[in-house]
Amino acid sequence: MRRPRAKYFNTTGPCGPQHHYMLPPTQRLPEARELIEMDRYFVLHAPRQTGKTTMLRTLASELTAEGDVAALMFSCERAKSAGDDYAAAESLLLDSLREAAEWSGWPKKLLPPDSWPQVTPGSRFGSALSEWCRRCPRRVVLLLDEIDALQGNSMVSILSQLRDGHNARPGGRPFPASVVLCGLRDLRDYKVASGGEPGRSNPASPFNIAAKSLRLGDFTADDIAELYGQHTQQTGQEFTKDAVERVFELTQGQPWLVNALAHEVVFEMRVTGAVTAGQVEDAKERLIRARHTHLDAVMARLHEPRVKRVMEPVVAGVFPHIDSAFSDDLSYVCDLGLIKQKPPLEVANPIYREVILRVLGDPSEQYVMADPRSFVLPDGRFDLPRLLEEFVVFWREHGEVLIQQEGYHEAACQIILMAFLHRLVNGGGYLDREYAAGTKRLDVLVRWPYTSPDGERLMQREAMELKVWRAGENDPAPDGLAQLDRYLDRLTLSTGALVIFDRRPEAPPWQERGGFEQTTTPAGRQVTVLRV
Repeated sequence: MRRPRAKYFNTTGPCGPQHHYMLPPTQRLPEARELIEMDRYFVLHAPRQTGKTTMLRTLASELTAEGDVAALMFSCERAKSAGDDYAAAESLLLDSLREAAEWSGWPKKLLPPDSWPQVTPGSRFGSALSEWCRRCPRRVVLLLDEIDALQGNSMVSILSQLRDGHNARPGGRPFPASVVLCGLRDLRDYKVASGGEPGRSNPASPFNIAAKSLRLGDFTADDIAELYGQHTQQTGQEFTKDAVERVFELTQGQPWLVNALAHEVVFEMRVTGAVTAGQVEDAKERLIRARHTHLDAVMARLHEPRVKRVMEPVVAGVFPHIDSAFSDDLSYVCDLGLIKQKPPLEVANPIYREVILRVLGDPSEQYVMADPRSFVLPDGRFDLPRLLEEFVVFWREHGEVLIQQEGYHEAACQIILMAFLHRLVNGGGYLDREYAAGTKRLDVLVRWPYTSPDGERLMQREAMELKVWRAGENDPAPDGLAQLDRYLDRLTLSTGALVIFDRRPEAPPWQERGGFEQTTTPAGRQVTVLRV
């Protein structure tokens, strides 16, 4: 008898219960079934690779198996090539619909008709759905995946036809009982795409019929433990409690990252015993260095004007200028999964937070010529004071040029220092960064593993805080020292460093600035202040 095929953590495409470890998909969004039972049309949205397609497929299968509904999920992705050509988009969508139905294994009586009604382009999609619903003995439920693929006039046409059919149902027109539009975008974006206004109810908006907009959420810590527990049950290999907690800390439950870290540990690193938090940390570093397609796809958005308008104040730690346009951009960036759903305005998870600064700092890092090995002391510890001294030299030589080249101009100082640190620390240590809009700072923790003379493995920790002195502001040193105190309290460290970039037009020349100084925080800690 053939052994059951081993399962694995999926990082590419939809999940299947025969091949992948996976949570019960429809339990992640029980409201979807409730709305379908009420014959509602609604939007389901979430960032890329969070389980939307898996959830839709499972939901369609479950509904159809119950015997009252013919629920069909199909992708709109092919229609992207049609652009504004709504006639071509209709043809491509109907081809995808028919193909999905034929592959479903349904009996003949549930399938769409052999040929679609021959009507004027611009009404073919709606007429085809009506003809199918007229013949089908069950209520038809349509789940349109990748609806974002539709562009311009094609989007307007399809949404208009859905609205027209929806509103004609009380008069007796056969039409799908429920329609789900699934993609990255929230309902407000579909209103904009189809001619409506995002902030108000507009009867002329083709998809003003949507009852609700649902977001597929991230995993909880318990979800991660359950998912990893499936691997333990099949193989006997455990993820320790600390490892699961570290995964949740690093990913905040983002499904692709949760699966990718486990895959990295189990299948790429080939860990055989119980998985520890330290191995999860190593997997995170490997994942970031490899810059998997998912991470590249998310980070490729950083230089889009709408994304930059939101992300620049987050990285710079300043308050954004809030207006209606910013609110729309904020919703868009949130739908991409780059930032958290709720205030404060900060990056969605520590892995994204680190990758963002690495991506933005790549051009500056090319200027760093210092040898990372030269900063390792004879006892194996990292020489942070010397690194700061070397940064002063680097800044005097390249700082102004790099600031002018940096696309995220408001955050240029933070990005350049992070690039310098990354180049010199990440070969043998780790950098943890914390930043959010409105904090007026960026907190950094250097973690450097080394071996004591008696062979014990230890971790050196060095904390610093970055602040920028901007035009019209008071000297940020007093606030910076108080903030550094709180940061050191949390880390249980007795000393640290405060780096202040003076970007005021009236700032004195470098030769007249203070450079390094030793001072005391409000709590009495001895710290280093560097002004550049």
